[in-house]
Amino acid sequence: MHGTTSDSPNQRDQATTTPGGPCGPRALCGWSPPSLTANSPLKQRVDRFVRGNVAAISVLVAVIALLNLAPHLPRRGELAVDGVAALIGGGWCTLNFWRCRHAHCLITGPGWLALSLFAFAEAGLEHSLIGGYEQPVFIAVLGIALAFEATLQITRQTNAVAQR
Repeated sequence: MHGTTSDSPNQRDQATTTPGGPCGPRALCGWSPPSLTANSPLKQRVDRFVRGNVAAISVLVAVIALLNLAPHLPRRGELAVDGVAALIGGGWCTLNFWRCRHAHCLITGPGWLALSLFAFAEAGLEHSLIGGYEQPVFIAVLGIALAFEATLQITRQTNAVAQR
């Protein structure tokens, strides 16, 4: 039930939650952990931004569109657009982790933000330092993150990183 802590063995690790936060009650496909209490104006603004399926799907569509556009551009544009896609994805996941604690966002947030900085630096150089493999690195970060979340789900029966 959204808005309460679960009756799992890790209940003591669960944070206090509120109904209708960024992760519920209309969480994407129902797989989001309960949201944390929005006890500040900043948290309330972030919750409004990351709440619901429309925002999440919009970010996903934007990232996919940018990753599909990038290879059709000259090298500098390709690297810059790859950087923008990684920045959008990394920014979204960082905010989502802060408010919902999705385990995969612990990896994708900083991973994609670092990739965006790297791609922007490469765009400034007009040269890929990793042989044009920015998009495979983007996908590899996602794969590592999903493997981490699956491991957490199997071992702790939760897809959220508990706050202590």
